Amino acid sequence: MGPPPQRRMGPPPVAAAVAVDFVPAGGVEGQQSGAPAKQPPPQPDRAMLHVTEHTRTYPCSACGGQLQFDIASQKLRCPNCGNYSEIEAPRAPVAARDLREAMGELRALQATTAGPEVTGNHEIKCQNCGGTTSFVGSLTATRCPYCATPIQRDDVHNAPARLPVDGVVPFRIDEKNARVLVEKWVSGRWFAPSEFKKYKRMGSFASVYHAYFTYNADTYTWYQGEQGIEYTETYRDSDGDLQTVTRVRWYPVQGEVANQFVDVPVLANEHADRGRIKTLEPWPIEDATTYSPEYVAGHLARTYDRDAEESLPEARSEMESEIEHTVRRDIGGDQQRIHSLNSTWNSLAYKHVLLPIWLLTVIYMDRPFNVYINGLTGEVSGERPWSKIKIAIAATLAIIVVIAIVVLYMKFGHHSTGHGHTTTVHHSIHRR
Repeated sequence: MGPPPQRRMGPPPVAAAVAVDFVPAGGVEGQQSGAPAKQPPPQPDRAMLHVTEHTRTYPCSACGGQLQFDIASQKLRCPNCGNYSEIEAPRAPVAARDLREAMGELRALQATTAGPEVTGNHEIKCQNCGGTTSFVGSLTATRCPYCATPIQRDDVHNAPARLPVDGVVPFRIDEKNARVLVEKWVSGRWFAPSEFKKYKRMGSFASVYHAYFTYNADTYTWYQGEQGIEYTETYRDSDGDLQTVTRVRWYPVQGEVANQFVDVPVLANEHADRGRIKTLEPWPIEDATTYSPEYVAGHLARTYDRDAEESLPEARSEMESEIEHTVRRDIGGDQQRIHSLNSTWNSLAYKHVLLPIWLLTVIYMDRPFNVYINGLTGEVSGERPWSKIKIAIAATLAIIVVIAIVVLYMKFGHHSTGHGHTTTVHHSIHRR
């Protein structure tokens, strides 16, 4: 058979290698410059701002208690008197920012301005009871350990030397339903210790907004490679037996592909099980709304440990893998070889968004085990301990069953209950 027609033959266009810096040109839909986005007119801020501590709380106008974001109603609610308040921040789509411009501005600010401390312990005085509350590491929203007042650090979110939060996807799964999901997951761990399954008494269960950067990119890739077409050949070996082998004919190809990436997510927090959290994807990031601290009230939240530039390599690795898959699909055939890829990144933009995760932490045998629940889709992923006793019992039972089967076979397998006979048929192949 003749070779298939080659694809889009011709001199390759000038293209930058994938590994070089990204070159913004044009833009992705919804993208904006590195400068702050044009936001809707500011709304009255119902928060009580504590200037000395750089924190905020949300007092209830009815009883003076503390409002928190109620997942079921998607409103602010006072747990003391049950008073509901609408979220004042307008819902609006989140626009992406040009990465190169935004990071250039950030690095210039960081050279002259010291940012807030987001490592170690940051202690503040609760303005409700006077107790001391600690914000550990990148934690920016927590509760007072004495009076349970929800407190947020304004010095982090409003810091000029840090990237602002662009959007948030509020929790959809409330605590009641999240506990049902985790109960089902824990109950399904057959060989987990019984003590682990008593997590309601042993573990902590918290709603946490994690920091993510999502990336948009528009790429064009020129490739050179080979298309492999499989065919079979039949022959007789040295013994005269008929054998069939599959071979491949290779044909040179070259061409170009375009890829557009939208909201490729990267977790920007350290000290988390990134592999298990990764399995919580996909995230409905298209549902994100412009950020307001009202959505965080009463929940834990973390700011980023790695900024948008530092988180980029993980996203770029995913994008390059998808580009390669696209090239292989474009080459077609039964097999593909890729000799070179030259990609131009016409635009690269990002969003800084907070995504909701329910976190169960159980300390077992002096070791923490974490179970994560996607606060939007209910996907569960976690680590569990193994019970050596249960595994030993199961292995013992399995051995007993095997021995019983062998004994029964030895006892009854070689005895015929009828008067029939067994016939053995020998097949032979005669070759000329």
